[in-house]
Amino acid sequence: MKLKVRAIPNSSRILVEPQLDGSLKVKLTAVPQKGKANAQLVEVLAKHYNLKKSKVRILKGATSKDKLVEVEL
Repeated sequence: MKLKVRAIPNSSRILVEPQLDGSLKVKLTAVPQKGKANAQLVEVLAKHYNLKKSKVRILKGATSKDKLVEVEL
């Protein structure tokens, strides 16, 4: 399953918010440096869908807030 994700790094808490258009807004506490926010995004989505981290991949947008993420269910 492919998801559009808007990542909000450097937030005060971790939160996954479904949007009306079917995408997700994910607030992350990690800073967007050296891939820390991307790594936390993978962890948060894996936990949200109750999967292993290896089942979640960022396909597009590694350096952007808007990402395309693949989740293997």
